[in-house]
Amino acid sequence: MSELAESKPAAGSKIAAPPRGLPGWLEIPLGGILVEPGNAVEYRTGSWRTRRPIHDPGKCTSCMICWLYCPDDAIVVREQKVVGVDKDHCKGCGICARECPVKGAMTMAEGGAY
Repeated sequence: MSELAESKPAAGSKIAAPPRGLPGWLEIPLGGILVEPGNAVEYRTGSWRTRRPIHDPGKCTSCMICWLYCPDDAIVVREQKVVGVDKDHCKGCGICARECPVKGAMTMAEGGAY
């Protein structure tokens, strides 16, 4: 094992506890292993965006192109129709608006808040 993997904090040193009960750096497996796959829904990444998508249901044909291309699975679909955007997980990349074949059905607006 390498020296890095074997390193431990010095006796008596004060290391802050990880937030919200997450494992500390000594408990995390080496190599970037995903120990809990499928947990992306738990991370609300919508606060990262600086632009937000605006869905116009009057123009939308529910062709699902936006849903197909969205890297964050943030397009909300109900009964095979696009009904909006998941504001908690959309990062504002604009791919949905760029790929939408119907002019004005999905546009981008400045500002991350809805």
